[in-house]
Amino acid sequence: MHPIFRWLIAAALVGAAVFWVVTIPGDVDEEALAGLEGDPARGEGLFWAAGCANCHAAPGAEGEARLVLAGGQKFPSPFGTFLAPNISPGDEGIGGWSLHDLARAMTKGVGRGGEHLYPAFPYNSYDGMALQDVADIHAYIGTLPADSTPSQAHEVGFPFNIRRSLGGWKLLFMRGGWQVEGDLTEEQARGRYLVETLAHCGECHSPRNALGGWTGDWLAGAPSPDGKGRIPNITPGKLDWSEGDIAEYLKSGFTPEFDTAGGEMATVVESTAKLTDEDRGAIAAYLKVVPPIEN
Repeated sequence: MHPIFRWLIAAALVGAAVFWVVTIPGDVDEEALAGLEGDPARGEGLFWAAGCANCHAAPGAEGEARLVLAGGQKFPSPFGTFLAPNISPGDEGIGGWSLHDLARAMTKGVGRGGEHLYPAFPYNSYDGMALQDVADIHAYIGTLPADSTPSQAHEVGFPFNIRRSLGGWKLLFMRGGWQVEGDLTEEQARGRYLVETLAHCGECHSPRNALGGWTGDWLAGAPSPDGKGRIPNITPGKLDWSEGDIAEYLKSGFTPEFDTAGGEMATVVESTAKLTDEDRGAIAAYLKVVPPIEN
């Protein structure tokens, strides 16, 4: 064999080995979870802040039916269509999941079987979540109705169906740290945690590159993943609302112009309406200190 072919084969093997190592699914330290007791009462508020029902309730579910987390909603994207799984506390959902299982999924994007999860599940935001908050959400979900609807497979073709490649995506795009740094008041810092982590507002309102990673124009608006319309810029450069206007919108869905939230945002408001006035105020205070972007 010609030496150059030997060199190419060796380089390919080394590259494959490096790829395998750097794409190993992450984990959560069991010691960090030791002693954590979930509080379902506190978890209820966190559940709504995290928007769990917005994606995991059955299509068209309203009112109390939104608490049956049967899954099945479809989320079209340039990479295929993702289907929300059943996360109810039944056998078809996450009834057998430990706190470690849920914490690993929410903060590392790794399923119970050790597989990488698609970032349609917003673990790129949830990665900053306090583990006590995960424990409280885990406890609250355990109080909800179980449902026997099987989860459906994602409609994703080659090459995006290669789960291992998501380890490379995480290496490139998992955020780490805060989007907005600097001295913040206690209220603004609480709002930052809600917006950047729990409520994962940037997942929809921030633009992405061709591989689905954030471009850096935080909350500056983006094309809708389904190709229909545009998700608005909510930085102070475009959204000229007062803190009171923002808080009221998150409570009632009414804008200062007496328009109402529509589309997916109407569903989001169903969740933010269940937050405390203090948390809605904190979100508003944070959004007013986000660097403005005009577009």
